[in-house]
Amino acid sequence: FGPALVMGTERGICGIGFAAETGAEATMTDMLGRWPNASFVEDPTALRPQAEAAFPAEGEATAKLFLIGAPLQIKVWEALLHVPTGHVTTYTDIPRVIGRPKAVRAVGTAVGRNPISWLIPCHRALRKSGGLGGYHWGLPVKRTMLAWETAETA
Repeated sequence: FGPALVMGTERGICGIGFAAETGAEATMTDMLGRWPNASFVEDPTALRPQAEAAFPAEGEATAKLFLIGAPLQIKVWEALLHVPTGHVTTYTDIPRVIGRPKAVRAVGTAVGRNPISWLIPCHRALRKSGGLGGYHWGLPVKRTMLAWETAETA
């Protein structure tokens, strides 16, 4: 899906951003802004085992994730984790699943603030009409992810 920035701690992966549409510098700025009080150490080898578990050549991803978010955000991200590969959901279905049917806007915001793109599959959220809607890392990346998953499950 293009160049990716993977961030993590000893507890697990805490961020994945894609730079194909936004560029490497903008992706780095975005991801660093999510954890303004964290210390950042650039070490391409430190997360290699976690990144390989997140993006295996074959089989399911087995990476540990480390999430920080408001309770509603965590519920939304957990709901996204239950959407099977090759399937989609809508921004109106997710609020029903988490027991907050009127929280469509808040759910949309939580989907957009997902810090661990791909592994928490926010790309599987579509508009009620079936349209793609937006994607933080660019609609071409979202289209590619959905097409890849469709091909993998066909």
